[in-house]
Amino acid sequence: MLELTWPWLLLLLPLPVLVYWLPKTKPNGEAIWWPSIKQFSTEKKNKELSRFLSLRAICLVCSWILLVLAFSRPIWFGEPTQVTPSGRDLLIALDLSGSMQTEDMFLENEPANRLEAAKSVLARFITERHGDRIGIIVFGSKAYLQAPLSFDSETINKLIQETQIGFAGENTAIGDAIGLGIKRLEEKPSDKKVLILMTDGANTAGRIQPQQAATFAASQNVRIHTIGIGAESMMVQSFFGQRAVNPSRDLDEELLKNIAAETGGQYFRAKSTDDLREIYVTLDELEPTPSEDIWQRPIRSLFHWLCLASMVFLGLSLVNRNGSFKITRRSL
Repeated sequence: MLELTWPWLLLLLPLPVLVYWLPKTKPNGEAIWWPSIKQFSTEKKNKELSRFLSLRAICLVCSWILLVLAFSRPIWFGEPTQVTPSGRDLLIALDLSGSMQTEDMFLENEPANRLEAAKSVLARFITERHGDRIGIIVFGSKAYLQAPLSFDSETINKLIQETQIGFAGENTAIGDAIGLGIKRLEEKPSDKKVLILMTDGANTAGRIQPQQAATFAASQNVRIHTIGIGAESMMVQSFFGQRAVNPSRDLDEELLKNIAAETGGQYFRAKSTDDLREIYVTLDELEPTPSEDIWQRPIRSLFHWLCLASMVFLGLSLVNRNGSFKITRRSL
């Protein structure tokens, strides 16, 4: 649908006609401007000139009409489209330290390490977060931004699947991961800043202490949900046969609980892949996505196109019969 912002400007369309019908001034006898009479000595040339002047007049009229239409600011409204309103800005900090290769998880009844289980659950979680901007931070000895906040869940998922253990170092810099998350969320609305921290160990690297980072996150209205990954019991082969060990003995649950409590989030314990899936179902409820879609109509301004067309017709009107753009006036 076409709509004019300033339709009253269309009243200027007949202005050239009014100017044409204004009383003409009489020549004062000194000099008159007219093309050379020699060029019109034959009837053929007169017909060619008449046709040329008619085309020039048509170009000038078209140029004027397009110019007036352009300044009336025409806007084209497209068909209404359904748009999911923006939800939360959600960062996921994923531990890639060496301990994440411990195979104490199962995927489809097959042994899997902690990172593989996390990837599997995250893929589904991200796909279902319609309307949220999601970003990925990976951390080990240092923290890095793997994917900036984006609505492109397909690309985010692809980048998560490409992560490998040891990409960020063998140790665990929890404080640095939180600090980087705060930095990436600092300019976002205060009620929509969420960080999900997934780790299986304690803070063993980094320049920022996790508790200090959590205090600063709380001051910046960043809510942090923490997830501790790892089974409590695992059978391993030793010289004396199989024995049960606790593969999560290095997990600092007290620290993760304090970080969550400090920032208004929650701490979760994932002892299996099923636990991890249930945790993300709970997170979906704690951090809901927008429930109602909105409708909008794309708007396109036609101003610059009409101006360009007007200039083209004006340029055509300035072309002489010989094809040049130079206009001359000769006196008798």
